[in-house]
Amino acid sequence: MQAWAKDQKIGLTKITFMGDPAGELTKALDMQMTHPGPPSVGIIGRCKRHAIHVVDGEIKTVAISESEDDPAGDNNPSATLADAMIASIKNY
Repeated sequence: MQAWAKDQKIGLTKITFMGDPAGELTKALDMQMTHPGPPSVGIIGRCKRHAIHVVDGEIKTVAISESEDDPAGDNNPSATLADAMIASIKNY
């Protein structure tokens, strides 16, 4: 995660990258992919593409990028990208 954060140049921003190698947070947030998808891409148990806006430990906004034909949100991640999250936060 540190290498990805460095590559994305988040430096002194308020963004926090977090890993979940055992899937504990994924399960607690009920974000585990269950779509069978093509076995070759290893979808089962993977975390859904999501973004969460949290203030002082309280979840304010949750966005998930997924659709029936794109369970990983790879083709259309727009719901979880910065523009959509900023708009959602402004509307909160």
